[in-house]
Amino acid sequence: MVTVAQPHPVLGPTDDTTTFIQPRGMVFVTMLWVIAAVWAVCSGLLTLVSAGLGHPPTAADIVPAAEGVLIGPFVSACVVILLAWNRLGWLHSSVHGIEFAATGRQAVALPWSAVASVGLRRVGPFTELVVIPSVPEAARVTPGAGRAPRMRRRGSEVAFVVDVGLMSPGPRTLLAELHRRIPSKV
Repeated sequence: MVTVAQPHPVLGPTDDTTTFIQPRGMVFVTMLWVIAAVWAVCSGLLTLVSAGLGHPPTAADIVPAAEGVLIGPFVSACVVILLAWNRLGWLHSSVHGIEFAATGRQAVALPWSAVASVGLRRVGPFTELVVIPSVPEAARVTPGAGRAPRMRRRGSEVAFVVDVGLMSPGPRTLLAELHRRIPSKV
């Protein structure tokens, strides 16, 4: 029997990982409604501009306009979700630390000893988790597909930003999990 030594001793259960993901269905529906709202407003403005330029809509224009409002946002949301299919954001919290990736970005891993603070900003589907490392050099970026991690710099402070508004379980549960892990730092 071969025994593999762990790099850091673990106190407590070794399989204590909590995973937060962005469900594809929820992301699709949210994108669909946002795109549909923007599409309808733009179609309305286009109709008003056309009428102002002397080309008022006729009864024959109603069906193509309705088709465009029904089909256009659906197809657009399908294309966007297909492009982001395997690159939606996620977060893992375990006894070793926190590991996360924003949508379309490379993953970042931080041990709990290197986490200075975490917090939520914004509300609804636009909620973001801000992770401030006490030692930025302790952050390990996993090489792979995607752009560099989202970072916010204010003076000498560096923070990682992750979109968590559509994560399941929700942002409040995620913050409660982080409070459980590092109660003195959150």
